[in-house]
This record gives sequence, structure tokens and C-alpha cells, in this order.
Amino acid sequence: MFEAWMLRRLSAPTAAATLLLLSASGCVKEISSDERLDRDTQNLSAKETPGAAELEKISCDDATEALIKARNVNRPETDRLVDYIELYSSLRKRTATFEDAMNRNPDLSYREGTQHLVNAKDICIQQTADVRVEFETYMRELVGVPTVQEIKGGNTVTIARLDFNTLRQAIETLEPDDKDTLLNQVNAAAKRVAPSTPAADAPAPASSGGRKRGR
Repeated sequence: MFEAWMLRRLSAPTAAATLLLLSASGCVKEISSDERLDRDTQNLSAKETPGAAELEKISCDDATEALIKARNVNRPETDRLVDYIELYSSLRKRTATFEDAMNRNPDLSYREGTQHLVNAKDICIQQTADVRVEFETYMRELVGVPTVQEIKGGNTVTIARLDFNTLRQAIETLEPDDKDTLLNQVNAAAKRVAPSTPAADAPAPASSGGRKRGR
């Protein structure tokens, strides 16, 4: 009887240890790094698919038509500048979409069957750079000569060559290194134009004497 009692005492801790070991093994299996890696990979792949599908819809091949419209010297200069702003902003956004997607998922640049996406991205980059050069050249021309002289009521007055708010928007869109200097030039031109327009349109005051000398 003593031997049977000792066997029961010894088997209890052994069973407990075995149960603990099995439980621990079950916990390790539940948080296995291999399983976690598989799960993360599946989630990443699911996120990549919409990105690739979205890139399929993006193209910068349509920039030529909009650029021809912006170049038309027979159109008002404010309208032309608006076209440059919209075209450049659109190209820059499309280029950023390509670059962000391919930075997040480099396989899009090297995977078989995605070369057309790489080509589309390169076209967008080149179109954006080319349009920026032309857009900025035009913007600087307008900032350099923002006003023109016009005859009103027999007097020569200074008027704005285009809408100054649109010109400011163009500068903000391009964000050149000398942005503040350019904006100051536009603001100075606006001050030269503002007082002259109402004065030119106002009727001359009646007077029996000579005109007063300006100071």
C-alpha cells in the first residue's frame, strides 16, 4: 500500500508538469512568428492590389492638348495662366501617385508585366518637368511686365495686364526659391494700378483757374 501511495504522489506533479508543458506549447503555436509573418504578408498583398489597379487608370498622355490650349496667344492671359496652373497641378498629382505607390511596393517597378506602369510613370515625370519649365517661364514674364499703358479719357493710365490673384496663385503653385520676391513684385504692381483706374474714369472738376501743380 505504501508503494502505491508513493506512486500516486509522484504521478500528480508529473501530470501537472505535463499539462503545463502542453499548455505552453499551445500558446507558442498561437503566436508563432511564422504564422504572424504569413498573416502580415497576406494583408500586405491585399493592400497592394488596389494600388496596382489604380495605377492602371493613370496616364499623362493627354497633356499635349491642354498644353496647346495654354500656349494660345490669342486667348486672355488670365485664362492661359489658369490652364497652366490646372495642367501642372494635375500632372504633379499623377506623378506623386505613381511615385508613392512604387515606393510603398517596389515590386511594381520590377515585377513581370508591370513595365507599362514604369513607362507611364516616366512619361508623367517628364511631362511634369517640361510643363513646369514652360509654366514658370510664362509666369516670370507676367511678373516682369504685369501692367500695360492704356488711353482712357484722353489720358494714359496704367492697368493690370491680367488678374493679379491668378498670378499670385501661379507663384504659390510653382513655389520657386524666390517666391516671396515675386509676390512682392506683384503686390507693388497692384498698388500702382489701383489708384489710377478710378481717377481716369472720374469727370474732371470744373474750375475757372489753372490746374494745380502736382506734388
